[in-house]
Amino acid sequence: MELDLYLLDLEEKSTKVINNFEKQLSKISTGRANPQLVSYIKVNYYDSLTPIEQLASISVPQAQQILIKPFDISIVKEMYSAILEQNLSVQTTNEGHQIRLTFPPLTTERRKEMVKNLSKLIEDAKVGIRLVRQDINKEVKKDEELTEDEVKKFLENIQNQIDKKIDIINKIANEKEKDLMTI
Repeated sequence: MELDLYLLDLEEKSTKVINNFEKQLSKISTGRANPQLVSYIKVNYYDSLTPIEQLASISVPQAQQILIKPFDISIVKEMYSAILEQNLSVQTTNEGHQIRLTFPPLTTERRKEMVKNLSKLIEDAKVGIRLVRQDINKEVKKDEELTEDEVKKFLENIQNQIDKKIDIINKIANEKEKDLMTI
């Protein structure tokens, strides 16, 4: 197999890891309202688990609030329960025809705790990237058509790409950490 095919495989797999990392980060509240915090929550709607973003309009009327207006008002109670089960550390109010989430201002202590949780997500993402490298390196080493020099060159190229992916994770993480620590 050619180097380009290995790099394409690496790109595809590492992009999945990075996208998952970004999705996990979007669930971390920075003390400001972010619709991503609730959009993924699934609600039982006609015996099917459906994300809130497909059942309601989600808006941010103020910096500290999220307003969820279901398209079908009969689902408000189920939606309210599903949000409460997530333990989002926000004040959740069922207003009958809509749900309002109010975010308390984050204390410095809470911000530091969230940065610590962020560290675990960062490490998980880096481990995911390293596993991608490990899988592709195994494929390269198994490729009997490659000479020893070609294998060495391929592994170096793969490592360079992995380093770039880890830099991307660090950059995303630094921005999130900056968001968390900004009052």
